[in-house]
Amino acid sequence: MRNLIYGMNLSLDGYIAAPGDDIGWGVPSDELFQFWSDQLQATDLSLYGRKLWQTMSSHWPTGDQQPDATPAEIEFARRWRDMSKVVFSSTIDKVDWNTRLVTGDAVAEITRLKAEDGGPMDIGGATLAGAAMRAGLIDEYVLATAPVLVGGGTPFFTALDNWVNLNMVETRTFPCGVILTRYETRR
Repeated sequence: MRNLIYGMNLSLDGYIAAPGDDIGWGVPSDELFQFWSDQLQATDLSLYGRKLWQTMSSHWPTGDQQPDATPAEIEFARRWRDMSKVVFSSTIDKVDWNTRLVTGDAVAEITRLKAEDGGPMDIGGATLAGAAMRAGLIDEYVLATAPVLVGGGTPFFTALDNWVNLNMVETRTFPCGVILTRYETRR
């Protein structure tokens, strides 16, 4: 059975995007960017909600061709473009770059994918991850908490019907002041 990991940058007050879907406050340092690139390298399959997919696919397919791209950005862009991805959406009808579109029941498909053999999967996008959280499908949470308060927007965590008990397995501080915490779901 595959592990499902939900990890994103978030503000100290718990948001992955400020009002208006503004993520400008979350620009990672070189060290944090390398951490996320290493996470991507260790991932077998990425699951995206529509909004995050549109954000990622608007830049990373050609991110390695930008004149100001750093070596880390070039590496990340190539990893992202080449890896297998699944997008869950009922409002778009086409995806590219080694990606499959699922328009049906996201929880049922994520459950099916988790049951397959293979390496870890990551999940991104608040709505999609929220559905997986409520269904008890997330095995690990990775929070890269930035020292900024945005006051509202899209929360990292969704409202839950039941408590989810976690075990902390890692903490790390990056030079930019971001605190990384990683938790495993206690089953």
